[in-house]
Amino acid sequence: MNTKEKLINEIENTPEPFLSEVLDFVHFLKAKASRKKLDILVMSESSLSKDWLKPEEDAAWESL
Repeated sequence: MNTKEKLINEIENTPEPFLSEVLDFVHFLKAKASRKKLDILVMSESSLSKDWLKPEEDAAWESL
């Protein structure tokens, strides 16, 4: 039985009042992963912007 099947089995056997908390936790984990991806993009942008702002870069992309 894989993790998803185990989780589904646990959910099916979980009392209804707890399910909203489980759902909130799943949403929290998804939001946390999204924030982490965004943080990486922002850090990459600031690091790469030094190269992007060079005149050579403008010339390389000028014909596109």
